[in-house]
Amino acid sequence: MAAAEAVSPVDAVEAVTRELGVALGASRVSFLIADMSGRALVRLAHVQLRPSGGDVKSPVARGERRAGEESATVVAFDGGPAERAVRSQEVQVVAPASDGSGSGGGSWLVLAPVAERGEVIGVLELTLPHRPDAAVRGEIGQLAHLLAFVVIANRRHTDLFEWGQRSRPLSLSAEVQHRLLPGPQTCEAGSFTLAGWLEPAADIAGDTFDFSLARDLLHLSVTDAMGHGVAAALAATLCVAGLRNARNEGRSLLEQVTSTNESLFEHAAESGLEDFVTGLIGRVDLHTGTMDLVNAGHVAPYLARGSHVSAVDIAVGLPLGLFDDSSYQVNQLALQPGDRVVFLTDGMLERTAVKADLPGAIAETRSLHPREAVRALADRVIEASGKALDDDATVLCLDWHGGHGRDRDSVHGAEQTRASPLQVTPVNA
Repeated sequence: MAAAEAVSPVDAVEAVTRELGVALGASRVSFLIADMSGRALVRLAHVQLRPSGGDVKSPVARGERRAGEESATVVAFDGGPAERAVRSQEVQVVAPASDGSGSGGGSWLVLAPVAERGEVIGVLELTLPHRPDAAVRGEIGQLAHLLAFVVIANRRHTDLFEWGQRSRPLSLSAEVQHRLLPGPQTCEAGSFTLAGWLEPAADIAGDTFDFSLARDLLHLSVTDAMGHGVAAALAATLCVAGLRNARNEGRSLLEQVTSTNESLFEHAAESGLEDFVTGLIGRVDLHTGTMDLVNAGHVAPYLARGSHVSAVDIAVGLPLGLFDDSSYQVNQLALQPGDRVVFLTDGMLERTAVKADLPGAIAETRSLHPREAVRALADRVIEASGKALDDDATVLCLDWHGGHGRDRDSVHGAEQTRASPLQVTPVNA
């Protein structure tokens, strides 16, 4: 912690990993941040320039990006130890390659998940001269968890980490849309696990998801603004801001929806645009497991209970922003421990994506952590659409465990019993 505080936020992670390497006797230590695609890690490095400020000394490697003295190299998931560390949330140890001498020499590679409440921030990679025993592996896991908080605290002050995560450029509308999403996209609590995913179309179409945890309530929403590009992103911004503002003022669920509808209608009337937003806006009473849900012209969520998956039959109101006097109905769904609720946007269902059997995919991915399940479901739609989405595809997955108020059995920033089993093959494999 002293090393992190002593340097610039840009250098904090490097300073901490250097201290960890010294403490553990590692010959090499590095931090790989989770790529924005969710399907790779990115190795960040500082590349020294020539004293004259000219070209970098070393050539750009395959898959590497550079900006000044910063280097980012994508390490795609391939089923190897890095991906296993992310999926299982366990420290992975790779033995040195055998040279046939039988000497037992060589370096041991150790990869530890860097996570906070199930949110994968990256992987800590160390090269050690000896095989780490259980005690050392436990220590490495704890230090990797500490590193997660160092990243979270320091990324607020710099764009470096986000630059590294962006393996593909964002349009202006995508930038706006990205800023609307909650900071973490995964949250593990005692009574639930939640994860969201947004797979953008080539022309951003205004999808968003949001969640916020109160002491005894979980607020969540999935919304889809009409149209594409910057106009859709601006409508989505007004919708999300309206819901958040009403929520922060302590208004009821129905009041949140009604006031946001009025704000969207007023904006459309003043601008002359026919902006409207569909959405599912809800909250869960964490004591009882009762979910209150308002459907504003949106596709129904799916409920997976036991081996059965079905669309939830709830009353559907008008999209937000069409009329200033639209009325909405609060539906109730009584959750049972073991339930999974999947919210999505119509980009997961329409046009070329209709070939994807979503109820079947939801059933197939039940054993996956919501963090992996939402990406597996998005992959299924991408595959069905020929990797050319006509519309944003967004998924929000809620697992209800019950038992609000109990402590999590957290190991290295995640609950081990909720991690994805490694033997399960994702639906897009």
